[in-house]
Amino acid sequence: MNPGTLKQILLITDGCSNQGEDPVAMAALAKEQGVTVNVIGVMEQDTIDEQGMKEIEGIAMSGGGVSQVVYAQSLSQTVQMVTRKAMTQTLQGVVNKELQQILGSTKTMEDLPPEQRGEVMEVVDELGENVKLEVLVLVDTSASMKHKLPTVKEALLDLSLSLNARAGNNQFGVFVFPGKKKDVEKLLDWTPQLESLTSIFPKLSTGGITPTGPAIREALSYFRKKRSLRSLLSRDDEQFFEESM
Repeated sequence: MNPGTLKQILLITDGCSNQGEDPVAMAALAKEQGVTVNVIGVMEQDTIDEQGMKEIEGIAMSGGGVSQVVYAQSLSQTVQMVTRKAMTQTLQGVVNKELQQILGSTKTMEDLPPEQRGEVMEVVDELGENVKLEVLVLVDTSASMKHKLPTVKEALLDLSLSLNARAGNNQFGVFVFPGKKKDVEKLLDWTPQLESLTSIFPKLSTGGITPTGPAIREALSYFRKKRSLRSLLSRDDEQFFEESM
């Protein structure tokens, strides 16, 4: 069984979007395109208001992902937990589809006897260690996030260390919103390491709007560019081999 590459958007924010498209609708579009959207709501002493909570849960639900609201100091373990939980959830979905083909359309993992269910979960765990993973991180840099950005940086470095212990290949990208000149700005191109954030994060400016919907839309566009580049390269490779024969 080969589930291909797992694609995740990890949205880190502390409040309500207030510019551009509806982020819940954008998350639904992401799910349609095979990208899971996970959301972490960060708070300090204060609580996230009801509207913010509703939006965080709505984005994750529409995006087929996981949502969690945490205090800034608990961010590191939460980022890792949410990423891995979403990975397991996606892989369980892949395995359930395989089971339905074998056992019939109404059967899922929960219908199996405990012993067989345990064996299937072992397969899910093994896939989780070996599957290719692409995580595009979207960081809210609106004014209220200013004091939380150092914690976000530490959390992402911890995530990198945690995931790089896997056997599978990891790729990370980072966008911030709002950017200095645009609503959404690329901070880090696809890379297997997040260490390069160390020099970039202190230079980030915070302030203004929270364009969460446009940020998700930009992330999707970025995934599509990566996919089209990959297919272009593979076509060229095929042509090269044909011409060499």
